[in-house]
Parts: sequence; C-alpha cells; structure tokens
Amino acid sequence: MKEPMTTEQLLQGLKHYRRIARQDMLRAPETPHPDAFLKHAESRREVYVALGSYAETHASDEVIAHALELYRQLPFVTGTPEHEHAGIKGRENALENFFLLVGLDPKTRREARSHRPRLEQADVPTQG
Repeated sequence: MKEPMTTEQLLQGLKHYRRIARQDMLRAPETPHPDAFLKHAESRREVYVALGSYAETHASDEVIAHALELYRQLPFVTGTPEHEHAGIKGRENALENFFLLVGLDPKTRREARSHRPRLEQADVPTQG
C-alpha cells in the first residue's frame, strides 16, 4: 500500500466519487436499462456516503479495514446479466473504486474477495 492517506484526502476522494455517482444517476434514463443503471449509481453513492461518515470518526486504516469487511460480505454476482443485481454490483464497484483511491495492495483485495459468499448463501437482497 502507498503512503497512508489523511482523513481529509480520503474525504475529498469520496466526495469526488459521490459526484460521479450523482452524474450517473442523472443520466440513467438515457441508458438501455435505466432502472438498473440508476440502482447501480445509487448504490455506489450510498457506499461513498457511508464510508465518508465512517472516515469522519475513524483513522484511515480503520476505514480501509471497514471497507474490506463490507467487501467480504458482498455475494458474488459475477457472470449474471449486466442489468441484474445492480445494487450488489454497485456496492462492489464502489468498494473497488475506494480500494484504488487508497492504493490498497491488489493481493489484499483478492484475499478479501476469496472470502465472499456465493449469491445463494448471502443474506443480501438479490434483486435490485
């Protein structure tokens, strides 16, 4: 991992990602699957807001550990049609963007990914 980010840097990065998600929410009607695209963008934005709130009261390394735990809890939906499971895919995308932001070692992300449940084992809503 690169030099740890300050809380301010972390919050700035998350704010930037929130803006992108907001723009995607606005352009959802122009896409082939507007409802799924909107849900994906909303889910990403929710993750960025939640991580930002967490970062306001925790150190950067604690925020990263929290994000990794959220990532471990997400069920695998890889290989499903693009417009299915948009909420899960949006959360996954948001967390992976966050890992890029903080410069998380790819090996650490792969390790967390290997602990994720299969879709049918998860307690996460499967549609939306």
